[in-house]
Amino acid sequence: MLVPRALRSLLCVLSCAWLHTGAASRLKSPALPIQSEREPLPSKGLSGCSFGGRFYSLEDTWHPDLGEPFGVMHCVQCHCDPQKSRRGKVFGKVNCKNIKQDCPDLDCDDPVLLPGHCCKTCPTGEDDKKQTDAVLDSFEYFHEKGKEKEGDLHKSYNDRSYLSSEEIGPGESRTDFVAVLTGVTNSWLPSSSGVARARFTLTRSSLAFSITYQRMGRPSKITFQDSDGTTAFEYRVPKGQSDMICGVWKNLAKPLIRQLQSEQMRIGVSTSTGRREEVEGKIIKHRALFAETFSSTLTSEEENSSMGGIAMLTLSDTENNLHFILILQGLIKHKDKDPMLVPIRVQLVCRQHVLREIRANITSHDPDFAEVLTDLNSRELFWLSRGQLEITVATEGQDPRQISGFITGRKSCDTLQSVMSSGDALTPGKTGGVGSAIFYLHDNGTLDYQVQVAGLTSDFLGLTIEVKPRRRNKRSVLYDLTPEYNKATGRAQGSWSRLEARHIHMLLQNELFINVATAHSQEGELRGQIKSLLYSGLEASRQDLPTPLAGHFVSPPVRTGASGHAWVSVDKQCHLHYEIIVAGLSRTDDLTVSAHLHGLAEIGEIDDSSTAHKRLLTGFYGSQAQGVLKDISVELLQHLDQGTAFIQVSTKMNTRGEIRGRAHVPNNCVFGTRGEVDEAEFDDLFVKDPEELKKDPHTCFFENQHHAHGSRWTPNYDKCFSCSCQKRTVICDPVICPVLTCSRTIQPEDQCCPICDETKEPKDMKAPERVDEHPEGCYFEGDQKMHAPGTTWHPFVPPFGYIKCAVCTCKGSSGEVHCEKVTCPALTCTHPVRRNPSDCCKECPEEERTPAGLEHSDMMQADGPRHCKFGKNYYQNSDNWHPWVPLVGEMKCINCWCDHGVTKCQRKQCPVLTCTNITRKEGACCPECLDPKEEDDMTMKAPDKRRTWRH
Repeated sequence: MLVPRALRSLLCVLSCAWLHTGAASRLKSPALPIQSEREPLPSKGLSGCSFGGRFYSLEDTWHPDLGEPFGVMHCVQCHCDPQKSRRGKVFGKVNCKNIKQDCPDLDCDDPVLLPGHCCKTCPTGEDDKKQTDAVLDSFEYFHEKGKEKEGDLHKSYNDRSYLSSEEIGPGESRTDFVAVLTGVTNSWLPSSSGVARARFTLTRSSLAFSITYQRMGRPSKITFQDSDGTTAFEYRVPKGQSDMICGVWKNLAKPLIRQLQSEQMRIGVSTSTGRREEVEGKIIKHRALFAETFSSTLTSEEENSSMGGIAMLTLSDTENNLHFILILQGLIKHKDKDPMLVPIRVQLVCRQHVLREIRANITSHDPDFAEVLTDLNSRELFWLSRGQLEITVATEGQDPRQISGFITGRKSCDTLQSVMSSGDALTPGKTGGVGSAIFYLHDNGTLDYQVQVAGLTSDFLGLTIEVKPRRRNKRSVLYDLTPEYNKATGRAQGSWSRLEARHIHMLLQNELFINVATAHSQEGELRGQIKSLLYSGLEASRQDLPTPLAGHFVSPPVRTGASGHAWVSVDKQCHLHYEIIVAGLSRTDDLTVSAHLHGLAEIGEIDDSSTAHKRLLTGFYGSQAQGVLKDISVELLQHLDQGTAFIQVSTKMNTRGEIRGRAHVPNNCVFGTRGEVDEAEFDDLFVKDPEELKKDPHTCFFENQHHAHGSRWTPNYDKCFSCSCQKRTVICDPVICPVLTCSRTIQPEDQCCPICDETKEPKDMKAPERVDEHPEGCYFEGDQKMHAPGTTWHPFVPPFGYIKCAVCTCKGSSGEVHCEKVTCPALTCTHPVRRNPSDCCKECPEEERTPAGLEHSDMMQADGPRHCKFGKNYYQNSDNWHPWVPLVGEMKCINCWCDHGVTKCQRKQCPVLTCTNITRKEGACCPECLDPKEEDDMTMKAPDKRRTWRH
């Protein structure tokens, strides 16, 4: 695992503090504060702190997340302090401190450290648990008006901030946003009665959005506007009948991410057919989104009202209390600049009967409202689960206005799915089996499900949906799917129509599990958590069952605790879209997981020795991978079409396959990846609007023209060069012409290399698809060219260009390409130089001196040093050490090593414990089984205390 960005921010104190301390203090610990990253802050006078790739507002506090394998430093708290420059300008400065010394002294004999906490606590008994739950449930869900919403608001009973970094994958770092969209009053278009609700999730540099709308036609365009009101991104809505719009805005520039984080962006939705309508709203952060499990969109019956709102609701974890917050738009008319109190009435209605009513005052400048409806009875909970409860909000006075909407389960483009593995069973095992399931929740509370199971070690007994057991191996079944299971096909399909409101809440909070019991393990051979998978925007359809991946399908079968599933599709450009989810892997395997797409030589053969084609599928983050594979050979596309291809996931323990599954994707790509796209259309894939290119920070400016990141072109100055744009850097490499075996060649005017004369040569040596017609040569996928037997060349690897420090050779008539690193000759001079920047090896100069500017290029060359820098220390290749982190010290449970100039770190792998009494000793990396004698001694000390607590 590479050193994460947040750790580099934390380690910055080592060098920054060194520059500001005198020689007399060099042996002291680094001075605080920890320095933040030096990168531009948001414009428009907004101040804050940048740390670990994230932006924090002034006065924000956080625990630094250093990523895997370090995790969240719960005993370190950082704060963004406001500072003033000499000119009076306010800016942010990061201060971090260790808060472990502030832990209170405990009276209990056996304190425990709960996940996600810095300080130990006393185990709670049953009476303490009830008292704690009562306090949590009585805690006001939303703070009073006028308080800072983002800072204090919405820390509720079910705030899951206690989850440790070990329980949250590295790819799950996310920020949620919401927007209420209503009619635009200052637009040239007539005002609209339409209301839309948009939910956003920011992960890394991609923003996924789910938009629902009411009382308006299907939108045709979604626009995002920056702080200046300029369109930053536009999404054309595909045609369809769904009331849900799903999309992804990829590769957001850092300035736009900062504007998004600081709530300076707006979103607009417009229609184009019939009566054109437009609604828009501000994108805001809201902590209530984290706990939301029910929602409602509030609309008005009035025509052209330009008002609406949304309600975000959730149930208490232990009581039947319904917490909600209202975000209202246009309900209150702004008659003057001074805020005024406006009385409102909030009602909970079912079939026109008022069940609950709340009266309150809100201000015209802050119309949000939060409340808790306590002790819902069984009928109210039943109507809530069936989508029959309606919430209405009305103003009181001379000009009453009202909006209302039905409450349903939270709507999203995300997919409810589960991977069942034996490694995640109540009693973990290694069977090589797999289970895969997808779910869909309807507004009336009905849950549709599709399940497939394969590779069971013994007879199937049962398929159930369960909650997490309160006691070890004590299952709690909610619904039995066994009657719908077909043993012949290994599948179950049906609907669960009696979900209670509590079940819907738990489902949308990822608190339900699906379990497969067999005669081998009656408690459960396979088990998986039902999780919401974030919408990715890939063309792989999640409505159908994915391809199951299991050790059972590997040849020979592998008894592993891991399993997975994958969605795969091929688009009209013959590009392969894939999405892979893996479960049950150990933490060590998570660091070394990789996936490949294989084609089989013959149907039925599942053996690496018979593999005709193999492509690497990149993009793994933890246990998930997604991406697009281009430049696929015709043969591999035919394997996908015929169902003779498979996806294989490998780990360090099983390099020849940990799990695999057959991929069948019908397609018409008979001419390969570019078969249905002419050359002009293919070039247009990277062509963007010139104004958009200017705004993109990754754009390259070359020969008085802007080029998009990832694009390739031939420069005007020399047609025998090929240039590419890689994040504002232009890389131009000379074109290396292949050796032609035809007897007659011609030189096209618009090309650098000669080609075979087709009129004299019947065989087309240019066609890379027809490799089987030319067994006397080699086809190299990098440059997509044929190479004659015995010829050598520098490999071309997109998007890096020609690799001068490697040489490839075509081995005989077998068609095998062998590439190896260039071996530089040993030099006797003391100061060798590299004559040209593109040269791979150094030479002895005429004079013993090193030309200026070449010292810093060593790391990019084949014979350059391969040391690693960690903090202020340098390590040689293969060195091992325990990392030292500021404010935390030496982390002996993590081992780092230098791998050819790249620092990699990994947490010590802990063995799987089968005992029931587990403890963790002070300073130990792994938990241990409690010795029976120690257990008896502790029991005698506190015989009336129960050793149970919730994680």
